[in-house]
Amino acid sequence: MSGFTPASSMPVFVHRSRRGAELVLLILALVVGIGAYAAVGLGVQEKIPVDIVGYGAWLVALLVAAHIGVRLLAPYADPVLLPLVAMLNGVGLAVIHRLDLALAEDADKFARQQLIWMTIGVVLFLITLFLVPDHRMLQRFTYTAGLGAVVMLILPMLPIIGKEINGARIWINLGPVSFQPGEVAKVLLVICFAGYLAVHRDALALAGRRFAGIDLPRGRDLGPLLMMWAISLAILVLQRDLGSSLLFYGLFVVTLYVATERKGWIVVGGLLFAGGVFAALTLFSHVRVRVFTWLDPFKYYPVGDDGVTSSGQLVEGLFGMAWGGMIGRGFGSGEPWRIPYANSDFIIPAIGEELGLTALLALLLCYGLIVERGLRTAIVARDDFGKLLSVGLATSVALQTFVVVGGVTGLIPLTGLTTPFLSYGGSSLVANWVIVALLLRVSDQSRRPLPTAPSDEDLAAEETQIVKLDKGAMSK
Repeated sequence: MSGFTPASSMPVFVHRSRRGAELVLLILALVVGIGAYAAVGLGVQEKIPVDIVGYGAWLVALLVAAHIGVRLLAPYADPVLLPLVAMLNGVGLAVIHRLDLALAEDADKFARQQLIWMTIGVVLFLITLFLVPDHRMLQRFTYTAGLGAVVMLILPMLPIIGKEINGARIWINLGPVSFQPGEVAKVLLVICFAGYLAVHRDALALAGRRFAGIDLPRGRDLGPLLMMWAISLAILVLQRDLGSSLLFYGLFVVTLYVATERKGWIVVGGLLFAGGVFAALTLFSHVRVRVFTWLDPFKYYPVGDDGVTSSGQLVEGLFGMAWGGMIGRGFGSGEPWRIPYANSDFIIPAIGEELGLTALLALLLCYGLIVERGLRTAIVARDDFGKLLSVGLATSVALQTFVVVGGVTGLIPLTGLTTPFLSYGGSSLVANWVIVALLLRVSDQSRRPLPTAPSDEDLAAEETQIVKLDKGAMSK
């Protein structure tokens, strides 16, 4: 009995919203973002940018509005996600501004547009938190989300609004604005996958034949995986978009494995992926070009006046990162504009050239923390749909970051995706802000204190009070 602790003396867990910690981290993120913008001016123009006050005020207003929105609409949400995203977005704006200064005409064109897209993203972030007070309501739109994703993927193929850029038909024209509907489809597919697997996980988890110590799924349960495999191949063939094809298929396989906890799905998914890769290499020239330039990029690098070939972008990026070394040489001391599309697809080599490997590792650590907080949210979620939704959203950020960084460093073939929150691109930036809003919503629901049932002492006190009131009324 000596080790027994009375219930009255046991510590009581107090739920904390941690919004104060979020605010402190957000201030640090603003210091990094605005400081990077000032460092660009000092390094390139040898003076602080004249518009730094207006730029800083706009950035502060956006992030303070996002913080207040979280404080009011999701008070118990994860306190680390928003500051991490704010820092990545601020650094991305500074690097895009630096690349804009290398252009003699219309400087700051892309940086201004990216800041506008960030504003739209923060607005949609707040709208998502307001319109989705409980993430479980999204499960009612499982098949609607799936249908919406298919429609979004078909839109670029339409003859009037569809637009092909750099060989990939993944854009649509909405007046003066070009938009990539695949980014919206990514969010809708995560909702669809989570809703479907939350209901059918038990049936899909049933084991079929056992091979090499692994329980393979039953043949009758392969329908969803085959359908997603076919959709991914259609994206690769019709839209010539290797990055989105890998992202959507990998996202479904990971979510399916988490839902069923069966390694057999990984095996079958890997075999289907290998078969799709072999077929793509055999049938499609643009896939072969990506693989050949990945295996030996310097073989196809232009020499003399031959012009830029398919590997020129990759080789310029590798040269830039090698020049940057471990700590870089600072803004203005490199030539990152030599890399084609340095502000979008190849912003990672542009950062590595002037800020070095240390800055790249710090940024990758931030992405790792975003994924870790998303998976932590999945662990503490109180419902199956919330768990799978968090896993899907975190996996989408992880896969997109992996295929981008792996492509520009030569680890895997180039895919053409943009780095989340860093790269120039309105579609990706807006969609990723919505992803963060959904993660915060699930986190808030998971960390929010449960309503406690009244104790026996409270019930007894309430009953005594009722008896006293009854006696008083009878006496009158």
